[in-house]
Amino acid sequence: MLTIYVDADACPVKEEIFRVAIRHNLQVYLVSNSRLTMVVDKNVHKIQVESDLDAADDWIEEHIEAGDIVVTVDILLAERCLKKGVCTINPTGKIFNSDNIGIAKAMRNLRAHLRETGVASSYNATFSKQDRSRFLRALEEMIQLIKRQS
Repeated sequence: MLTIYVDADACPVKEEIFRVAIRHNLQVYLVSNSRLTMVVDKNVHKIQVESDLDAADDWIEEHIEAGDIVVTVDILLAERCLKKGVCTINPTGKIFNSDNIGIAKAMRNLRAHLRETGVASSYNATFSKQDRSRFLRALEEMIQLIKRQS
């Protein structure tokens, strides 16, 4: 059964995921290092893991199965999920796949190097309504594709 796993600590689209999951009667696992205080539907499970750096990523990787969906901004987690045949999407609607994960990883490493050397500062673009809309559209399309393939 298709399940959605969310790297939840910094995920700005939790409410959108809930709405889509309810519409499709899907289970959702919100995995985080910190306590999540939001009220959720019966199909949404809050999982709090240890505060270790990769604890949430490790929990997600241990529980996912081919045909599931993972929502994350973490490119290294996305790569781990792709290796297990899991569809991976970020909160702006970018779908990670075998064709683009290498480039995404290289850009991640370049940005980290530029920050470390002082050439660039840490900067996160503002999350927009368009990002939210792209995410919803991409998630819905991903779910429909997985259901057709099942």
